[in-house]
Amino acid sequence: MREKGLRHMLAGIESEVALTRGLIGKEALDERVMYAMRKVPRDEFVPAHLQPVAFENGPLSIGEGQTISQPYMVALMTDLLQLQPHYKVLEIGTGSGYQGAVLSLLCERVFSVERIPGLADAAAQRLQRLGYDNVSLRCGNGYEGWPEHAPYDAIVVTAAAPYVPEALVEQLRPGGRLVIPIGMPYGQQQLVLLSKDAAGNTRVESILDVAFVPLVDAGETGRRA
Repeated sequence: MREKGLRHMLAGIESEVALTRGLIGKEALDERVMYAMRKVPRDEFVPAHLQPVAFENGPLSIGEGQTISQPYMVALMTDLLQLQPHYKVLEIGTGSGYQGAVLSLLCERVFSVERIPGLADAAAQRLQRLGYDNVSLRCGNGYEGWPEHAPYDAIVVTAAAPYVPEALVEQLRPGGRLVIPIGMPYGQQQLVLLSKDAAGNTRVESILDVAFVPLVDAGETGRRA
């Protein structure tokens, strides 16, 4: 059942890539990214009553007003980071832990920040149970990143902010890439790729229209899961 669902999910991602190739500038996503999407059991990261539709190409509710992103968006954002095995990655918006699990198969370490304690605790337990032991979680304010482990080779934000948080730009190493949805809550949003050159100069590129839950500036709690 899971294997059939994964094949269905991968076919859906490939169809979306074909439809958006003019926007994303490629005919196919990196094979390593597609391998990670196939290896992570998405049904383990959604509530039990939604497991029958876990592999459909759409977002699903995970409680607390949050969602797990559609598989295509997870794959695309991961692809845009151009990850290498030795990379250290910061994720803002842990949610169920699904995006972090995908990242963990493609890089050395993942540091993930979630503002909602219940989601952070559940994701930490889930990732530990499933063996994703190179993911570290913190419950805190995503706008502030996780400066103790900076700089990061790549940063991904899984909720929409009205602007790119300066703290995240500062925590991105020269040569790094940051992917984030930019726009107003439940309004027009664009997926944005920010790249930083060796001199620390940044370049911002809009990729395509998206719809994400808002990135809430909730203040620092500093609790780790």
